[in-house]
Parts: sequence; C-alpha cells; structure tokens
Amino acid sequence: MKAREEEIFGKISNGERLTREDGIELYRADLAFLGCAASRVRRRLHPSNRVTFVLDRNIYLTNICVAQCSFCAFSRDASGGEGYVLSHEEILAKVRELADAGGTQVMIQGGLNPELGLEYYAGLVRKIRAHFPRIHVHSFSPPEIDMLARREGMSDSEVLSALKRAGLNSLPGGGAEILADRVRSVISPKKISAEDWIKVMRSAHGAGLRSTATMVFGHVETLEERISHLLRLRDLQDETGGFRAFICWSLSPRKTPGLRDLRMTGGWDYLRTVAVARLMLDNIPNIQSGWVTEGHRLAQAALEFGANDMGGVLTEELVISPTGIGFETAAEEMVRLIRQSGYQPVQRDTNYAVVKEFDS
Repeated sequence: MKAREEEIFGKISNGERLTREDGIELYRADLAFLGCAASRVRRRLHPSNRVTFVLDRNIYLTNICVAQCSFCAFSRDASGGEGYVLSHEEILAKVRELADAGGTQVMIQGGLNPELGLEYYAGLVRKIRAHFPRIHVHSFSPPEIDMLARREGMSDSEVLSALKRAGLNSLPGGGAEILADRVRSVISPKKISAEDWIKVMRSAHGAGLRSTATMVFGHVETLEERISHLLRLRDLQDETGGFRAFICWSLSPRKTPGLRDLRMTGGWDYLRTVAVARLMLDNIPNIQSGWVTEGHRLAQAALEFGANDMGGVLTEELVISPTGIGFETAAEEMVRLIRQSGYQPVQRDTNYAVVKEFDS
C-alpha cells in the first residue's frame, strides 16, 4: 500500500473526515484498497448482514420537456406528436396496481412541461393520499419544483409547503447530474443550476421533506468536479440532515444521439465511484447500488464497495430504458440477488423501516 493510501486508510479507521485532496487521491487508489475501506465504513454504519430494497413504482407523468438535455432519450417536444401528459385518473390506476402488489412507495416525475401548474401536481398528490393513504409519495425532483416556482411566481419554499399540505412525503434527488455549472452548461444548459438544485433541497429539508441525493457521472466532468459534487452534498447534509440516501449511476451511450461527443465510463469506474461516495459522504447513512443502469452483477459487486441498499424494485421504468438499458427485476429476483451475494434480504419502506425480512 502506498504511503498516501496508508494515511487515508488511517483516517478512515479513526473515523476522521476526508478532505477534497483525499477524495481525489482515492480515485487514484488501488481498487481492492477502496473496496476494503468502503466496506469497513459500511459495516460501521450498518453492522448487520442486511441489504435492503423497497417495492415501488416509477410513474412518468409527462415526457414533454423544455430542458432538452443532451443525454436524455426520454423527453419530447410538445409539438412533435410523441408527447403525452397522464391524467390524474391514469396515474391513480398505476398507483392502485402498486398498492395491490404490496408496494409502499410511488415516485412520480416527469419532463419540465410548462403547461402543468401547481394545481395539477398538488391535486394529484391529494388524490393519491385520499385513495392510498399508506403509499409514500416520494415525488417531484428539484428541477420540477424550480419550474413550478417560476411558473407560479412563488418561492421554492411556498411550492414545497403547498405540496406538503397536499400530502407529499419526500423528494427524489433527480436533476443533480454533476453539481458544477461548467458541466451543466454542456450537458443540460436549460436545466436548473447547481446552486438552485442545492437551494431547492435546502428548502425541502427546511419544510420537513427528506430526500435522496444523486450523481450522474462519466461524461464531461473531471474527477475534481465529482469530488466537489460530493462535498456540496456533504456540506448541505451537515446543515440540514435531510438526505436519506445517495445514488449514483453512469451515463449510457446507447440509443442516445446527443452523447456522441461525451466521454463514457465502465464498471470499474462505477465501483470506484460508489466506494469514494461511501468514504466521502460520512453523514449520509445509505448508499444505493444501481441495478437499473449498471445491471444485476455490477449492483451485487457494489455491495462490496460500500453500498447497503439495492433501491427500488421498479414496476415501471421509462427514462433509462429508451437508452437501450434493459435490466428488469421483481421482488423475488431481488431477494435471490441479495442472498446470492451473502446478505440477508430485507424489504423496507421509504424511511428504511422494515416491511418484511427474508431468510439469508
């Protein structure tokens, strides 16, 4: 082991906070060292042999989006003839299917469609809560909140308070990509800025709405910008304590013409990034492995690089699949994958409370 790696490993062993320079050095470290260090932190935070997952459903209320991000294969222009907006009744039917299957969480998101106002969103949440009070509404990413605030002439806090009164429970961390405006000017120039993403999340946490945090990597960002992204999340978590979990995934080049000029990444980089995130994000309790984008085998491997959760057993997925990624699973398959990795499978709810335990 190199002297610098030994120094960092000593800090990790002593529970000391890592610096920006430490994070950059970790990206150059031996992969086995990273796995060992991240597993040590994982065991410290989660001493049991459990790996959790949640039975949920993603619902995409509209594919009409004005952001036109270069990496997106899902969004459509309003005038192109392929756009759609789901009615409240259509969404309620999908939530009913989730409830009938024993699911506990619905994640509703969509494109940035300026025709949809706050009442569409708040009215939808009210109906879901009225019909399915046990379903946790984990919905509407920061770019959607920002769009609604601008459309309605309201502050982020006012929009979030209105949605919370309607019954919104928590926010997903979508739209973060890389929290560096240089990167965003290349891949998503019309989307919310890095500072505005942080501002919405700060407002959400202040309103009592907890959330997840995300990172999409492997395109035009530098390693330094990845670490800066993690540090911005860590700083906000120090301030608010509102992040439940962190999820990262790599960009897929398949069937996404806008990615021609962007750099791609691979499995080793994914595992390295999961491990670095576990080591840098010392105040975010849960790290999810991304089977939806990375596949089952790599998601299993991520459990040895700091991840303690397999995320959602999605019963509907429309954003990743248009890029050519075709990974699917069900609760039974998730249980098998976790057992096969040597852990005890546990179905959880959004708050990480146990719903059902399975034999290991």
